[in-house]
Amino acid sequence: MKAFLVDRYGKSGNTRIGEAPVPAVGEQDVLVQVHAASVNPVDFKIRDGDLKQVLRFKLPIALGNDCAGVVTQVGAKVTRFKVGDAVYGRPDKSRIGTFAEFIAVRERDLAPKPANTTMVEAASLPLVGLTSWQALVERANVQPGQRVLIPAGSGGVGVFAIQLAKHLGAYVATTTSTPNVEWVQQLGADIVVDYRKQNFEDVLRDIDMVLDTLGPENVAKSFRVMKPGGKLISISGPPDAAFAREFGLPSPLVLVMGLLSWRTRKLARQHGVSYAFLFMHPDGEQLRQITALVEAGVIKPVIDEVFPFEQTQDALAYVETGRAKGKVVVQVV
Repeated sequence: MKAFLVDRYGKSGNTRIGEAPVPAVGEQDVLVQVHAASVNPVDFKIRDGDLKQVLRFKLPIALGNDCAGVVTQVGAKVTRFKVGDAVYGRPDKSRIGTFAEFIAVRERDLAPKPANTTMVEAASLPLVGLTSWQALVERANVQPGQRVLIPAGSGGVGVFAIQLAKHLGAYVATTTSTPNVEWVQQLGADIVVDYRKQNFEDVLRDIDMVLDTLGPENVAKSFRVMKPGGKLISISGPPDAAFAREFGLPSPLVLVMGLLSWRTRKLARQHGVSYAFLFMHPDGEQLRQITALVEAGVIKPVIDEVFPFEQTQDALAYVETGRAKGKVVVQVV
């Protein structure tokens, strides 16, 4: 099969479209013919080697962390899916490779594709949807009336998280650039701070929960606008020891992660709030709940641009600019 492969870690000259074996299908696996796969920042972080201490892959490896497609084979113990089913999902961290014609995914990591979406639209949802769900619902348990800050509201996670937070009954604040202010308001944001004109830490107050997608500098600023007892959950770091233990990393790396996040955790304590790092995990049951929200029209996929499979490198480069509004998708079939 054709796959978009990383031969060695680095920013350029290390990827290619080449031949790779069709993945073996275990007893509880489903083989999916990939129709579309979305691009996420984790893809170029893996390509560049930024995560090689945490995600240990044997190179070459196919990139891609979520997809939509059609079931072509099921393992002997699979009970929820059959050949011909339209599905979408995010494979386990050790079994990535959705920028390819086929991928084998554990049954429990998949869900039926929302009936009212195309394959491209469905492919845009798993990673950002699960990230938003696990931050807002699983970790923060956001309640009606709470004030939630979702920086970078026009980004992939932002556009999904704003819609989910509004569904949960939250008052949603976000940040974006001047051209996107009205657009993110239409997604449901109650207050939009144009970062080209204002600093959000000068505008916002009494925030109960922050879903950070921008990293340490933004985290430090976010603490200043939070209520005591609030929760900040970051997907951009710094990672903490709790994440390292949950991820099953060796003890030396647990210690390293604790040291990396020490200043951030200390600052959180000074502001009377909690800090946690989130690395989203696959979950087919949560995806089924997301499917229900999409089919009910509560969540709408937001696609910026679709690239053909042959231009996967261009799709990665575009996402890396940070200018995409919503998701960028690679169409394989």
